[in-house]
Amino acid sequence: MQALAYWKTVTSDKAGFLDRVIGLLAGSGVRYCVIGGQAVNAFVEPVVSLDLDLAVATADLLSAEDLLGRHFRVERFPHSVNVSMPGSDLRVQLQTDPRYGAFVGSASERDVLGLKLPVAKIEDVLQGKVWAAQDPGRRPSKRQKDLADISRLLEAHPDLRSRVPDDILSRLI
Repeated sequence: MQALAYWKTVTSDKAGFLDRVIGLLAGSGVRYCVIGGQAVNAFVEPVVSLDLDLAVATADLLSAEDLLGRHFRVERFPHSVNVSMPGSDLRVQLQTDPRYGAFVGSASERDVLGLKLPVAKIEDVLQGKVWAAQDPGRRPSKRQKDLADISRLLEAHPDLRSRVPDDILSRLI
């Protein structure tokens, strides 16, 4: 089974939610890039997730929220805008923290489980994972996943080790 078909099967995306979100964003001029676990997958062996985390250029965030809100269910949370659709278990999360908006400008197209998408550069993906792992308000299980993603990145790209703070390095196995 191809990676994209597998991802759509795992996320039970019978409604074509993934294709519709990407198509709407691509056709709108909204500048965005993939961050989070799916971005990690673009640089190392993939792990399947139900989430697709996106950073949107700060100036385009309200446009993206409005655009997606006309087609899907949109919920605003303190650090994200979550987009969903009946018929799909895929969870698209637009990060609202302005630090992530800066990642869009240096993103490049990469393969993400069979899709060519703009992905934040590896240093930015790592930085986002460090921020997430250091966030005391984040659920412990999510922080553990962030640490695992950092470890995966460092195993494949040991030259990035100097970018990881000691408090994170000491928590890696």
